[in-house]
Amino acid sequence: MLADLPESSTEADAAVVRVLSYNIRSMRDDVGALARVIRACAPDVVCVQEAPRFFRWRKAAARLARASGLVYVTGGATASGPMILTTLRPHVERAEDVLLPRTPGLHQRGLATAVLRFGRARLGVVSCHLSMRDEERYAQGRLVLEHVARLGVPHAVVAGDLNDRPYGRTFKLLAGELQEGWGVKPWGAEESASLWDPSERIDAVFASGGVEILGCGVPVGLPGVSEADLLAATDHLPVLAAVRVPAEPA
Repeated sequence: MLADLPESSTEADAAVVRVLSYNIRSMRDDVGALARVIRACAPDVVCVQEAPRFFRWRKAAARLARASGLVYVTGGATASGPMILTTLRPHVERAEDVLLPRTPGLHQRGLATAVLRFGRARLGVVSCHLSMRDEERYAQGRLVLEHVARLGVPHAVVAGDLNDRPYGRTFKLLAGELQEGWGVKPWGAEESASLWDPSERIDAVFASGGVEILGCGVPVGLPGVSEADLLAATDHLPVLAAVRVPAEPA
């Protein structure tokens, strides 16, 4: 059985924040199983990919948030899929959805971004889902890094479905500028594509310098996360990270 990641906490000089990245396939599968997995991971922040984007998408997002014990912050159709949910713990300073340049004939891609405050610790958050095409994906990776800088906070996390492997140039681009969670502090399982074919790691959580990664990986074996629910919830596995975010000066 896996040892638990550190619990969420706020201290005088730092906040421990649990971040979950999860491609939910537009909630086309078992939403009850999806919500149970999210609840068992006990995240403070959920970076969703493939959130519902079409008819009554806001209602679907609210349904997932309610079932998971979370609140909607930003994203969904307005970011072309990426979305951010949180507990009531953080204060949302601001949020913005960004549509990335579109290549004709390919899917529109976007980013859901927010700046969250946990006591005296401020954390920028970016949820992303990058292109299947290498050239477009690499350009989007550069834009992700630009938008992290534009958040204007010293500490940030990027979480999402990269559609790239650790040896791919976009994955390497992000890992060259940010800390890659599994690479720094592996925890749980590595591959995230699916329990049916768990041979690829295409989902990841990254953190900027100064953020301490306490553990990151797929929560297979975490108490309360059953294999049946992981199989029923969606075609990806979640990636859970715990990070320690320093407090800003008073």
